[in-house]
Amino acid sequence: MFGPLDTLKMGAGLAGGLMLYHLYAVSIGYPSATREARAGYVLLAEKSAADAKAAEMERQRNAAAKASEEHRKRLAAAEAAEQAARDTLEIEIQSYELQLSEKNRACAVTAADRQWLLRH
Repeated sequence: MFGPLDTLKMGAGLAGGLMLYHLYAVSIGYPSATREARAGYVLLAEKSAADAKAAEMERQRNAAAKASEEHRKRLAAAEAAEQAARDTLEIEIQSYELQLSEKNRACAVTAADRQWLLRH
């Protein structure tokens, strides 16, 4: 059938073919390794994009919470200032009315005063 020389020739041919395939695969890159690398890259890119999106959402949420807290503080300060102004006004009115009552005077608006206010 096959002699030892034929077996040696077939082995050398097989080794040469494998060597040529290996050189070809190395020169263009192994297709299976390329597919695996791309698949891994896609997963990595999707993961990093999702992480970046989550970090951005966290940053926006924190910024919104901070802005909301600042707004709440300013609103509370404005309400306190408004209440203080109302209280001061009431105290001044009461003080003025007390001064008028001590002098037996009143601060009544007459019809003429009302007409003058309506005209102006």
